[in-house]
Amino acid sequence: MDRAVSTLAAPSRLGALLREWRAVRRLSQLDLALEANVSPRHLSCVETGKSQPSREMIARLADALDMPLRERNALLVAAGFAPRYPETALATPELAQVRRAIEFILAQQEPYPAFVLNRHWDVLMANAAAARVNAFVMRGRPSAHGNMIRQIFDPDDLRGAVENWEEVAGDLIRHLHGEVAAAPSDEVARGLLDEVLAYPGVPARWRLRDVEAAPTPLLTTVLRRDAQRLRFFSTITTFGTPRDVTLDELRIECCFPVDEDTARLCRRLADDAQPE
Repeated sequence: MDRAVSTLAAPSRLGALLREWRAVRRLSQLDLALEANVSPRHLSCVETGKSQPSREMIARLADALDMPLRERNALLVAAGFAPRYPETALATPELAQVRRAIEFILAQQEPYPAFVLNRHWDVLMANAAAARVNAFVMRGRPSAHGNMIRQIFDPDDLRGAVENWEEVAGDLIRHLHGEVAAAPSDEVARGLLDEVLAYPGVPARWRLRDVEAAPTPLLTTVLRRDAQRLRFFSTITTFGTPRDVTLDELRIECCFPVDEDTARLCRRLADDAQPE
């Protein structure tokens, strides 16, 4: 028999979460009720705290709202239930097979850069090509940050080497605004957004989310060192139907050369790094 963890659940918190997610997905209460096959009256009572939802109903609402696993756990806890999805560190033995698969992808991407990022854009893993390209454009100076967004926005970091910085940074800001809107309770993402917006030279218009801005279908990042340019576009790989919060939030970004000059320079950097 499925039982709530506590009879002292916080229905107001549950209702607030549901309203926040309905706003993110632009669904009315009636829209959500229809999508989740729930009585509109019952949903209204759940949001106001007059009714205690079952675990199965919470799952249907989360499916209808297309919520990430972390936020599904938060919804369950707000309803008084135990979280359903574990969060396992990537370095643990339980994820050894996944880690080997990721390492294989990173190695196969050589001599072009590839990164493993979490939901807050922290760089968890990277291949040797990523280190070589970074060292080339940064003239051997190490990055001060382990977070990709901070690297791009900090004037003393990678920002100075990004020739089309406003285009690249603007795209990242749109993504970050979207993530904050999709998870209003994520204080880390909100703090990161506030932090990077405070860097010098960041356009004031970026402080407000542009909900009408269309995502760039194929963004090219141009890195420069003197007269040399490296032009990359990226693909993002995620895990299908994950059952773990860590895997649900992992993204593998693989960079591909836009032109032969970039490909040639990447190959040369790899050759130069080989021991004699």
